[in-house]
Amino acid sequence: MATVLVTGGAGFIGSAVVRKLLNDTTDFVVNVDKLTYAGNLDSVAQAAKKHPDRYAFEQVDICDGARVAAVFAKYKPDYVMHLAAESHVDRSIDGPGEFIQTNIFGTYTMLQAARAYWQELGEDKKKAFRLHHISTDEVYGSLGATGLFTETTPYSPNSPYSASKASSDHLVRAWKETYGLPTIVTNCSNNYGPYHFPEKLIPLMILNGLAGKNLPVYGTGDNIRDWLFVEDHAEALVLVAKKGRVGETYNIGGNCERTNLDVVHAICDLLDELAPDAKIGRRRALIKFVADRPGHDKRYAIDASKIKRELGFSPKETFETGLKKTVQWYLDNQPWVKRVLDGSYKLERLGLG
Repeated sequence: MATVLVTGGAGFIGSAVVRKLLNDTTDFVVNVDKLTYAGNLDSVAQAAKKHPDRYAFEQVDICDGARVAAVFAKYKPDYVMHLAAESHVDRSIDGPGEFIQTNIFGTYTMLQAARAYWQELGEDKKKAFRLHHISTDEVYGSLGATGLFTETTPYSPNSPYSASKASSDHLVRAWKETYGLPTIVTNCSNNYGPYHFPEKLIPLMILNGLAGKNLPVYGTGDNIRDWLFVEDHAEALVLVAKKGRVGETYNIGGNCERTNLDVVHAICDLLDELAPDAKIGRRRALIKFVADRPGHDKRYAIDASKIKRELGFSPKETFETGLKKTVQWYLDNQPWVKRVLDGSYKLERLGLG
């Protein structure tokens, strides 16, 4: 039994990692989360209840060095999976300061705590320890009509969010090169799936479509993203943490490029199929094109051949199967949605600058 410390484990991707570890391994999982607006312990409640002897939660801000160090001392992790981050581009446009604080200073704090802990380990534990930093493909900037992001693509972030994640990636690499801390970095494409806070495109469109509200599409909807089902991503992340090579970067993608408008059309058609509503009618009629957001990258697409070649990972879900599972999950879990929307976020537009 290994001990895995997961930061941001009440968030969207982090909670999927916690569920994966609890349900599919024998590891002891320490979930460290500040519980900001996007953190929700309901996302891990079922798995935690099923495996109470292998789960602990600590409500800690990763910027608080003393409390982070105390978590390391208390649980003595074998692996750290660092997912805690402010993650929404639109919010970073409205308030970049929180992104600088959490994503850059918070990662620095984690690295310092991990380094101090790691340096005091015995040789066997020291050799086995890993810090896996989870990042985004947005650090690479915007692609043209052709080409793919690879692990050697130069960084060119265009939003406060992506710039803060690029900074954290560089810090992680520097702590490996300067201090020898055994780190690994992954950069992923756009995630979607269950338990997604509804400020992002897919859950926002699902919930607005169910309510018969307008479906706001930025610009002409021709921006392209590569979509990755979150449970596939969680599987890849655990694989990298356990078997990835120290000092390496692995890109994780879904091989599912779609325009934003294609995504919204697919959601509309699934809602019409799974939740028809005569009063609302065809959901495609709810689509409303709105002014594009500032600095909106045109296209992201991942070359995920390295992780497939070295670690044998390929996504199980196609975009069609994953999206249908996602829409059905939101239909089946309205109590979760209601609890999430009881907070300050009410499906309004963000990121107008």
